[in-house]
Amino acid sequence: MCGFLGEFCFNSEMLSHASSFDKLLELSKHRGPDSTQVHTGENYRLGFNRLAILDLSPKGNQPKTSPSGRYHIVFNGEIYNYLELAERYKLQNLNSTSDTEVIICLLDILGVEQTLTHLNGMFAITIIDKQTNSCYLSRDFAGIKPLFYGVHANGIVAASQFDQIFKHEWFKHELQLRPEIVKEYFGFGYMQAPNTIYENIYQVNPGEVVIISNTGQYSKNIILQFDKTHKHIPKPEPSNYGNVLKDAIKRQLISDVSVATFLSGGIDSPLISSYAKKSKTDIEAFTLKVNDKRLNESEIAQSYAKAIGLSQHIVSIEANDLIQSLDDHFNAYSEPFGDYSSIPTYVIARESKKRHTVMLSGDGGDELFLGYPRMLDVLDKRFWFKMPYILRKSLAKITNKLGITNTWAPYFNTIDTFILNKHIKIPFHILDKVQPNCDFSEAIHQLYQFDNSSREGLLHEMRWNEFYAHMQRVLIKVDRASMAHSLEVRIPYLDKESIVHAWKELQDLKTYKDLKITLKTLLSEEVPNDLINKKKRGFLVPLSDWLRGDIKQDLIKTVFDVPFYGANILETDVLKQYVQDFIDAKHDNSWGVWHIYSWQKWAAIHVNN
Repeated sequence: MCGFLGEFCFNSEMLSHASSFDKLLELSKHRGPDSTQVHTGENYRLGFNRLAILDLSPKGNQPKTSPSGRYHIVFNGEIYNYLELAERYKLQNLNSTSDTEVIICLLDILGVEQTLTHLNGMFAITIIDKQTNSCYLSRDFAGIKPLFYGVHANGIVAASQFDQIFKHEWFKHELQLRPEIVKEYFGFGYMQAPNTIYENIYQVNPGEVVIISNTGQYSKNIILQFDKTHKHIPKPEPSNYGNVLKDAIKRQLISDVSVATFLSGGIDSPLISSYAKKSKTDIEAFTLKVNDKRLNESEIAQSYAKAIGLSQHIVSIEANDLIQSLDDHFNAYSEPFGDYSSIPTYVIARESKKRHTVMLSGDGGDELFLGYPRMLDVLDKRFWFKMPYILRKSLAKITNKLGITNTWAPYFNTIDTFILNKHIKIPFHILDKVQPNCDFSEAIHQLYQFDNSSREGLLHEMRWNEFYAHMQRVLIKVDRASMAHSLEVRIPYLDKESIVHAWKELQDLKTYKDLKITLKTLLSEEVPNDLINKKKRGFLVPLSDWLRGDIKQDLIKTVFDVPFYGANILETDVLKQYVQDFIDAKHDNSWGVWHIYSWQKWAAIHVNN
């Protein structure tokens, strides 16, 4: 796990000054503190900060050149099937035992796009093809690893961090906010690929390769994307997902540094931890204990550890430690980000790094195996959207009044907006006042288009949406929080083979008991059922109490006393009034207020400094 920065110029004279490049590369030093190297070619420059995981010797350092000398790469992430690929293609006389070594050899044999197709892992890669004088940018199929790029008349800048692009000399004096993406931030709390809040700065989509020629032409190809529509399988074979997951965990335990697991009181991480112990009997499970009953689930995690026979390390912290870590936490997010569960995530990553360099997490289980109650709610209310809007709106007034129903679903124009509303944290009517005559981007509209013709089809499309939308916010949270402490987090549920298998499963939701039934069934083979049925608290904090108490003064200072970033495209009085109404207890939407607060904190730390 590492951080990189690259420039690919259309004219060799346009490369930035070496000192400026080094200063930007330093911004991602926390992602890779073990080695820093820069290579400058005729019209490109690649810089790399390495976190050594495989082959800890200098032979594993980057940038690397393929044996033929044709390809020059920087690569952030881990390739879990690199040993298998080395054997399949009979790679010999390798100069190191790193996964990067396998990639550069495959590039000479297969070319760029075929090599990318074969990879199973989490990755962001920049490849310079010196023969064709072109640049390739690609990102893993789940979007685990970040890859930003800026498009300028001088060339392309690619990096692991957003600030390494917008602070680059080509862009920093020409920054223009994109109103529709800013509106999406206030609604969703993150920037959805392929867009960012700035003009001409983008993200590579999961499973995509962007190809840039030396003449400034660029194209995009799909390496792997998972189908939005489910291919019907009348009688699926009994699931052998347990074996698939065990194999994924075996691959992800390969490391030359210590590996442990996160263990919470839910479903996903206990299953990962149990399977990890089968392959590595001495593996340690890591649990955070908070002295606040609303936050603490360490007792459930301890019960899991005892049942599995795991060695468990419990770190106790005071709830006030979370608050005191607030500004350090904001430093870790160089892009605007509004998911407040990033605070405990940041702290547990910090504590984990004191003992380990690699952690296995349970992220991705909810998206692949239908873990969100909101999906069940949509299925239960989908019949409303079979009626014309006027009819269902009138009918709902009657049924709600009579107590037959109690729902606002029929008042949404379409099922698309009904589902979208479940994901935004500031209501539509407030967003439209903040930015009138401004719609969300086409990318968001494509993500939130649903076919309501069948229950099965709608459910699968919602899972697709969760995977390519909401899960991306989760992955941003975990990557930035962990890499702030030079901690690598691997995600077995998002192993390529795991996703492919899960995507073929026909799943249904009829009751709450059906949520993540595949994972619950597998976990029931590992621990007593009474543990599985205990309610998970979630990795959250008492945000309303904080915003009206411990951090109230900083909220007021940040929102009311500091110039509002982007005021030229925002009705800032509406945002400020929304915060004031929260303080005055006229509404209790703490998450929406956090989006506003986080926007201002990000601007103060990362833009205005």
